[in-house]
Amino acid sequence: MAYAMIAGLPPIYGLYASTLPLIIYALLGTSRQLAVGPVAMVSLLTAAGVASLAETNTETYLQLAITLALMVGTIQFLLGVFRLGFLVNFLSHPVVSGFTSAAALIIGFSQLKHLTGIPLPGTQQVHEILFSAIKHIREVQLPTLFLGLAGILLILIARRIDKRIPAPLLAVIFGIGAVHVFGLESLGVQIVGQIPSGLPHFSMPHFDGATVSALLGTAMAISLVSFMESIAVAKAIQSRHKDYTLNANQELIALGTANLGGAFFQSYPVTGGFSRTAVNDQAGAKTGMASMISAVLIILTLLFLTPLFHNLPNAILASVIMVAVFGLIDYREAIHLWKTDRGDFWMLLVTFIATLILGIEEGIGIGVILSLGLVIFRTSRPHIATLGRVPGSNFYRNVARFDDLEIRPDILILRLDAQLFFANLNFCKDHLETMIQSKGKALKCIILNAESISHIDSSATPFSSGPGG
Repeated sequence: MAYAMIAGLPPIYGLYASTLPLIIYALLGTSRQLAVGPVAMVSLLTAAGVASLAETNTETYLQLAITLALMVGTIQFLLGVFRLGFLVNFLSHPVVSGFTSAAALIIGFSQLKHLTGIPLPGTQQVHEILFSAIKHIREVQLPTLFLGLAGILLILIARRIDKRIPAPLLAVIFGIGAVHVFGLESLGVQIVGQIPSGLPHFSMPHFDGATVSALLGTAMAISLVSFMESIAVAKAIQSRHKDYTLNANQELIALGTANLGGAFFQSYPVTGGFSRTAVNDQAGAKTGMASMISAVLIILTLLFLTPLFHNLPNAILASVIMVAVFGLIDYREAIHLWKTDRGDFWMLLVTFIATLILGIEEGIGIGVILSLGLVIFRTSRPHIATLGRVPGSNFYRNVARFDDLEIRPDILILRLDAQLFFANLNFCKDHLETMIQSKGKALKCIILNAESISHIDSSATPFSSGPGG
């Protein structure tokens, strides 16, 4: 329900998105602990893509969000069928870390309006939210703020005691009880209000060429980012269970089918989530039956228990969101990269700042460009080692890594640690010419150690036959 609010949808659609998609994934997915449903990142991307096309709390906005689920499901299903799951490997970890941390801040600060009761602008720019909050700080509703902070504190304390404690549920019960006992609604505390009972009904998503064109970029971004999030947490959990293996392409098919099926029953895009999967694993889930039981419980909630959420404060939902997303801020990765790889650190920082300043979709775009640029740069500048003989043996090693090697002034031995093709051909030629010049007139023979060259294309064939072509 809280994540549906991030997406700009009524809370009930968070429950709708946690029914049929869970069952479909449990039947088709290869992870036995992965919990599929609404997540913060996908909810924010949904809001970013749809808010520019329609006003929130309108039927058009709702239909666009559901259509987006259909498009995401189609893209993911096709990627899985054509075995294209490897495409997410082109998003480097520093870029993903920078983007995730920035998105977590955007999501967290977007909840300030619910935590403080101040009507803040619906924007992805954190600085605009903060400036507006400071400008209207005298308008803070203290009962709302205290209730939200109490919810945050309760969740943190419960998690510190035992991670298996359903801390968000405790916060929800606390919030509903506080509103009921102390009459906080009369003091200005905003509540969820009436939530319709009943299961989501079957409906055909409405879309046309213009809608597909407008949502295509967002759908592609959600398809890749949500799959990355899902496969990352699935791999992390699977590493502790040796009784099954993951199949990335089957995961794409399962997630795609879950989104496709959900779109016909009023669901917005879903994926595997970090926090719920961790709780699922800690609770002892061994098969997909755990997801099915979760879906059945949510269905029972939709049928019989929605009146209980009438007094649920928006501030409590905001506290649940803020605790969840601020845990995604990966400052340790930035510190680690600063110490070990400054190039990757600057990639992380650029993606982080771009996402914060320009927005979610722009941040993803810049991250993708940086990742592809890094791949192109590294493949076009492969490692080339100069070899020398280990004394008293027939073994040759990299002179930059080993001392006391025998190096003859009249022989140059090079080892190219990559395939030789058009993209790195000029770099290899330039490096060879530089090494020839460094040897001087004493050089009589050049030997190319080709044991690490797995492929030579037509452009590089003349180079491989020698300097003379």
